[in-house]
Amino acid sequence: MNQQKIAILADSCADISPEVLAGRKEVFVVPLKILCKDGEFYDGVDIFAPDVYARQAKGELPRTSLPDGATMERTLDEIAAQGYEKVIALMLSGGLSGTYNMMRIYGEERKDLDVRVYDTRNGSLGIGIMVYQLLLDMDAGLGWEELLKRAEHYIGNTFPFFSVDTLEFLQKGGRIGRVTALAGTMLQIKPIIIFDHDGQLKSTAKVRGRRQLIDRFVELVKQKVGSHARYNIAVAHGGAFEAMQELGEKLKQALPNYIHYWEGELDATLSTYIGSGVLGAGVQLL
Repeated sequence: MNQQKIAILADSCADISPEVLAGRKEVFVVPLKILCKDGEFYDGVDIFAPDVYARQAKGELPRTSLPDGATMERTLDEIAAQGYEKVIALMLSGGLSGTYNMMRIYGEERKDLDVRVYDTRNGSLGIGIMVYQLLLDMDAGLGWEELLKRAEHYIGNTFPFFSVDTLEFLQKGGRIGRVTALAGTMLQIKPIIIFDHDGQLKSTAKVRGRRQLIDRFVELVKQKVGSHARYNIAVAHGGAFEAMQELGEKLKQALPNYIHYWEGELDATLSTYIGSGVLGAGVQLL
């Protein structure tokens, strides 16, 4: 089968770099909505993470909303109009959002497209590197059925870790999940958060200060890699670019046999829940 007839669809919570996707026409993104005091905006279209941080710094608390049905339908129409027949849709964790269920319903209604919708039980960096690796698999000539198997494998074998400077926005946004509320802001205690098996957020460790945080990230990723010979690594940030670069260098030194290394930046949607100062690292077992 002509690989160009297979499209990849994600929502705007996926950490997908414009540089990585330059010239890749087979990737489509459905934007979630950000509700601000002065109107509605579309994530990655007319509002971005730095815009959210600026609003939060002024005391505003932007909220998020699911993509509207018209946007989902329009995106699927565009995919079909460009000649694609099959779609692999990787959606933000169902434990955090109804986007997955909504896209599943719209996908099932299509007669002109074979749409396979996945709850990634993940977000941001995790979804981004799933998209990247699937693109590489497509380039390698894998067919539809094999790509579906690979998508399922990546969902079960992609592990991001991230930290936040404050739990304020997770609490106010109702997405605190199983993240332990810490009264340690003055002590610079930072929780390290993962996506649990059901896609909800969960604390897995806590450290004091950014120096220990970076070392702990490296340690956690190394533990996940274990004896695996083939793996990808990645780092991401939300308003912490220099710390991300430092983390990336340490990660590459600690795990020099990685196949691919990627960097990413948080989207506006997730930024509304976690604020600025976010640092993350992830590993994907191949």
